[in-house]
Amino acid sequence: MDFRSSDTITGPRTEDVLPTTATAAVKVVIVGGFGVGKTTMVGSVSEIRPLTTEETMTQAGVGVDDNAGVETKTATTVAMDFGRISLSEELILYLFGTPGQERFWFLWNGLFEGALGAVVLIDTRRLEVSFDVIGRLEERGVPFVVAVNTFPDAPHHPVEALRRALDLPDEVPMIDCDARVRTSSKNVLITLVDHLRTMAIARETTP
Repeated sequence: MDFRSSDTITGPRTEDVLPTTATAAVKVVIVGGFGVGKTTMVGSVSEIRPLTTEETMTQAGVGVDDNAGVETKTATTVAMDFGRISLSEELILYLFGTPGQERFWFLWNGLFEGALGAVVLIDTRRLEVSFDVIGRLEERGVPFVVAVNTFPDAPHHPVEALRRALDLPDEVPMIDCDARVRTSSKNVLITLVDHLRTMAIARETTP
């Protein structure tokens, strides 16, 4: 190819370049049922332009996908969402959002490779879609925190009532969040990192 002096070669955007101070990178997976806000959370908190694989929902999904409670949703993630956030000058989190529809759950196997922890995003209007999600994490032995996405019309339940409904152990952190708000989503990720650190310390001090 003949490059002339007037040709412009561009690289990645400044905000997409990995900070030179980064010394540790952690893979985190954001999971949950269909329509709980996973794509929204990745998009709100990512410091780079997020990668999404949303496709328009079609008649092919009628009778296959359970969209009860989110009937107005017109697009769905079919592979994954991807984003990145720096929690400090040294610590980088790579975020992978999973598809929520059960027919795409086979993709979870690859997305969980190398993940140190997960965020389970739940919607109290459709709590039942979270049961299988949490069960899969427990089967895999993946540490996780639960984030209650506070939709405007969602019912509010006491934390202990939610814990009983989800059959969550006391040591699993649960936190309210608004997936649309960057500071709120970032706080969820900080909670997860703190949980992972606590677990690591407990393992080191256990005889």
